[in-house]
Amino acid sequence: MKADRRARILATLGPASSTFEQIRALAQAGANVFRLNFSHGSHEDHAERHRLIRQVEQELGHPIGILMDLQGPKLRVGRIAGGKAVLAAGQSFRLDLDPAEGDAARANLPHPEIFAALEDGTDLLLDDGKLRLRVDRHGPDFAETTVMVGGPLSDRKGVNVPGVILPISPLTPKDRADLAFGLSLGVDWVALSFVQRPEDIVEARGLIGNRAWIMAKLEKPAAIEHLDAIVAQADGIMVARGDLGVELPPQRVPILQQRIVRRARAAGKPVVVATQMLESMITAPVPTRAEASDVATAVYSGADAVMLSAESASGQYPVEAVTIMEHIIREVESDPSWRAGLEASHSPAEANIPDAICCALRRVAGLLEPAATVAYTASGFSALRASRERPSTPILALTSQPETARRLALAWGVRPVHFPEQLRESTEMIDRATAAARQAGLAEAGDTLIVIAGLPFGRSGSTNLLHIAQVPEK
Repeated sequence: MKADRRARILATLGPASSTFEQIRALAQAGANVFRLNFSHGSHEDHAERHRLIRQVEQELGHPIGILMDLQGPKLRVGRIAGGKAVLAAGQSFRLDLDPAEGDAARANLPHPEIFAALEDGTDLLLDDGKLRLRVDRHGPDFAETTVMVGGPLSDRKGVNVPGVILPISPLTPKDRADLAFGLSLGVDWVALSFVQRPEDIVEARGLIGNRAWIMAKLEKPAAIEHLDAIVAQADGIMVARGDLGVELPPQRVPILQQRIVRRARAAGKPVVVATQMLESMITAPVPTRAEASDVATAVYSGADAVMLSAESASGQYPVEAVTIMEHIIREVESDPSWRAGLEASHSPAEANIPDAICCALRRVAGLLEPAATVAYTASGFSALRASRERPSTPILALTSQPETARRLALAWGVRPVHFPEQLRESTEMIDRATAAARQAGLAEAGDTLIVIAGLPFGRSGSTNLLHIAQVPEK
């Protein structure tokens, strides 16, 4: 495991990366967490990839996280006669519930919830925003529109309704079946699509419980209006820039990306920047310079992880894409201005004991320059609060819970280690910490370590101890 890299890499698996050898190569190149995209593939495909990830994890000897990404609602028009019709700017166009094939004058939109939420003057986007309609008149089963931006409209193209909260659950029947299957496999994270409000996270939590952590995918502008409440409810956040870019002007997406990263960092929730990061590497062995800058920008902002989608799932150069991303992260993190930027963008700690301990950790790390921080954690809470502070030292998270270790593989600067023994006293804690730091290659005799933990041991969220230790001679 590449211990001197703080930002993490989330790589999507697919047809180009589904064998044991391919998954191992991606992990060795720097992938910390693997994404199973349930918009594609069968349950059997995902079960086999899950099995192979765990096999790679065992061979490499360090925790690897697995994130299942739910498809979410897909709003689409119906069939078009001949497969395609051309809409001209300025013409009238009708959408309705009639299942008959559409043409250049009308099309089926089998989503009454959209009609229920419309207002006159609302824009509708078709085919990832390539076509734009303005609603002139509507009812419970139709919308009369004017084509503002025309073009070809094919069968089953997607529909977006920017600026409108739709009365739709983020969990379709397919999602619920996929979720039950993924949880039965033992996934570590669940990425929830189509999040519009905090109640969507609450609904998912009722099904998931504590069996996995929930990552809210922010891909709807409506979610930004409830950003703080969504961050508070979720365990992690994903900036899904592709979908955000459909419903928002492209110039707004970078601004929102920075805003979301700042809010998630302030809350101590892992945040992932996703979509089109190295997209040219689907077909090319090297990225564009603009793509390299895009990845670097996310790292400079302090994001916990950056994500590869088709680049690693179906591209021609999946291992090269992970390798390039890993190299970009290392270059950024070797730049002195990177650390200065993290310090400048740091949010004040909250007025509670765990944050006071972790705030002190950050100050002590800056003064003493220890080799590492060792965080004892059962639930992951201590390690995440330490990660929130973005200390100058790597964070070695020791936990007796294997699921916690795997979930923490996504957190900035955290190197999770699973150990089965339960601690009983503080002297044992220090001995274990120094031995683990040695074994991880983070410290040697005479080095200083910062150790944080909660007493009594094993109680979640009880971080209340900071100890400065010296690594003894063997």
